[in-house]
Amino acid sequence: MSILVLHTQNASRRRHFARVQEYARRHGERLLLIVKNPTWETDFVDRVWPADTSSISDTVDAARRLAAEEEEPIRAVVAFVEHSVPAAAAVAEELGLPFVSPRTAQIARDKYAMRRAFEVAGLPQPGFGLARTLDEAREAAGRIGFPLVMKPLIGGGSMYVRRVNDLDELTEHFEPIRRGSWDGFDYDPLYASAMAEYRGALLLEGYLPGAEISVESMVVDGVTKVVAIHDKPLPMNGPFFEEVYYVTPTSLPAEVVARVHEITARAHEALGITMGATHTEFRVQEGEEPKILETAARLGGGPIYQSLLLSTGIDMVEALCDVAFGRAPDLTPRRPVTPTGFSLFFAEKAGRIKAIHGVGEALADPDVQELLLYREVGDGVNVPPHVWQAHGHAIFTARTQAELGDVFDRLAKTIRFEVE
Repeated sequence: MSILVLHTQNASRRRHFARVQEYARRHGERLLLIVKNPTWETDFVDRVWPADTSSISDTVDAARRLAAEEEEPIRAVVAFVEHSVPAAAAVAEELGLPFVSPRTAQIARDKYAMRRAFEVAGLPQPGFGLARTLDEAREAAGRIGFPLVMKPLIGGGSMYVRRVNDLDELTEHFEPIRRGSWDGFDYDPLYASAMAEYRGALLLEGYLPGAEISVESMVVDGVTKVVAIHDKPLPMNGPFFEEVYYVTPTSLPAEVVARVHEITARAHEALGITMGATHTEFRVQEGEEPKILETAARLGGGPIYQSLLLSTGIDMVEALCDVAFGRAPDLTPRRPVTPTGFSLFFAEKAGRIKAIHGVGEALADPDVQELLLYREVGDGVNVPPHVWQAHGHAIFTARTQAELGDVFDRLAKTIRFEVE
């Protein structure tokens, strides 16, 4: 039997590939990969089939031809990157394999359709609307109220997400953000269909104050199991919303955690997610109902997988593969959990990397469990809101949450991208 991974290039997923390779070998399965312009991924798989994964139809055709050539039948389809989920759903449907439905995969990537589904389900969320022109944006602002957050409809990683506080800021930033929201995602498999449906519109949402959290879950036979919650201790007030610091376990009160669990399960039901891993984000303001930002039908981004593994002992890549094969995943956390955090590194300005400082010192830090840089000297880099991914991460553990903050502060002073 074989496992087929549908992938979009992402340097933060090396751990995922190493783990799925180990899983395949342990179970005696071949590991197959469909990706455009493969590089390091070839080290982890038995066979690569290059294909234009920005096209769902081309990806399905590639999977059909790959399956016909393989002696062993493909028995599981998995994806680790958000942009690959719709193609993976279409391939699974073509091959008659378990996955979320193509419709669910699309709604979980289409932020307006997701908001509408949450609205129908009665979930607590910000006010929202669509705007194709500045006049439409002003009209929506009058209904929703300031501050507003402008978002791409099919974006990810907070790229081209911006807060505006009043009509003057809306007037100044609407068109550049709207244009970037489409030009920046023209490689996305949903780009053509979304552009045809929304005609270049931008999603507007009411800004939610409070702390932000991310929730990692596994859905098995329609039942949601929340596995971990990461807090984001630094204020995320805008104008941009780059994520630089996560910690787990959460410090939220038990009653708030219970409500987050409930809303997460209802969000899965609203989107039709009946299997697989999910990544859900909330804003939580003291004394108020947690409000959902979005749910993705995938594992959390790169360092979240390893952070969760170090903290709880739960291997979400293994669990994802188990669910894809119809096996019962082990979602029992280790007790006590280990306080774990990670930091994400960004350059201070756009340009070309001249040097990366502090790597040796960070690697020598006894609390640092992993340091992974996605860029190297000579690479060009940009800054928020023009990037969808950081330039590297460090994962660390400590005895207490307070000590995690100390490690984060050390790393913030240590790792630096010198850009010219």
